[in-house]
Amino acid sequence: MGYTPKQEILDKYADLLVNFALNTYKGVKKGDVVFIQVPECAKPMLLSLRRSVLKAGAHPIITYYPDDIAREFFDLASEEQLKFFPDKFLKGKAEQADHAVSIIATTNPQELKGIPPNKIMTKAKSMKPYKEWLEEKENKGRFTWTLALYGTEAMAKEANLSLEEYWDEIVKACYLDEEDPVAKWDGIAGEVERVKGELNKMEIEKLHIESKDTDLWVKIGENRNWMGGSGRNIPSFEVFISPDWRGTEGRIKFNQPVYIYDVLVKDVYLEFKEGVVVKATASEGEEVLREMIKAEGADKVGEFSLTDGRLSRITRFMAETLFDENVGGEQGNTHLALGSAYKDAYPGDPSKITKKQWDEMGYNDSAIHTDIVCTEKRKVTAILKSGEEKVIYEDGKFNV
Repeated sequence: MGYTPKQEILDKYADLLVNFALNTYKGVKKGDVVFIQVPECAKPMLLSLRRSVLKAGAHPIITYYPDDIAREFFDLASEEQLKFFPDKFLKGKAEQADHAVSIIATTNPQELKGIPPNKIMTKAKSMKPYKEWLEEKENKGRFTWTLALYGTEAMAKEANLSLEEYWDEIVKACYLDEEDPVAKWDGIAGEVERVKGELNKMEIEKLHIESKDTDLWVKIGENRNWMGGSGRNIPSFEVFISPDWRGTEGRIKFNQPVYIYDVLVKDVYLEFKEGVVVKATASEGEEVLREMIKAEGADKVGEFSLTDGRLSRITRFMAETLFDENVGGEQGNTHLALGSAYKDAYPGDPSKITKKQWDEMGYNDSAIHTDIVCTEKRKVTAILKSGEEKVIYEDGKFNV
């Protein structure tokens, strides 16, 4: 019999997601429709989530994914089947949902290892319209979502931890060891809001990121705000922005591994010129990295993020981006996302902006959004519109 967390922990976890993270820290309301999306291996979490939704007076709609069937799909699917998009079905889902809570869990984190990367990219690109429908609804304030992690033996093994140790990290990172996790997250959200507010007041023109292996310039651009603390991920400690992709110049080395479509990629190194990746290497998984970058918009930056190590209690590699992009420790972390920008970074009403206007502002558009993380000791300097320079982040901490 494998390790399973105590019911009290799972119930706290579900309560945090349903009654805090969803609806941007307000929780679901009576009558809301909540999609609960859970893999087979995380069934205990499904039951806790459904109870929380029902007790809130909302309507749960469950999607329950079987384990270990993805590889056979890619082995057997024709080009036509890879490109198939069930528009009527997914349009109905997008119209019905008020909120969605999705649980990440797998019995085989490298299930797709060896599958030609172009097949995985083809399927990912076919789902772009569904992603856009949900984004449009989110931008109108009519849809929220959150992601969370459920530990399995296979995931723990990838992180070189026992399953109980892996769950200890989840509990610690999400503050589920607190008597009232929601109250703790209220405080974290308040600090993230404070930092965002200070950064948004600074009128930053561009950022200079410097470390042993990095010398990168990121142009912020007009008409965007720093973001974070929305409840979209639990845990999430980051403060981030969707910059003007056209102003990214220089090089960056990422010392943390990343999974790209179930393939482990290590030591990613990127060089940018006029906003576009002109060189991409990795010590492992380079083929899938290069294939991903071939996708439209995936050779440009959609997000720049910083995490203050004083907030995050994540200090171990968890072999899952949700946690690894929020790692804390002595130096916190910096991460970039290649691919799509967050359009809710726009300070006005995103639903009123045309595609042409998004392009003119330098908001990147892509079916891909892949976060890659660095925890090297580094300094981030903001160059303000006034010409003044100010170090905003150093030694793993914000300085604002």
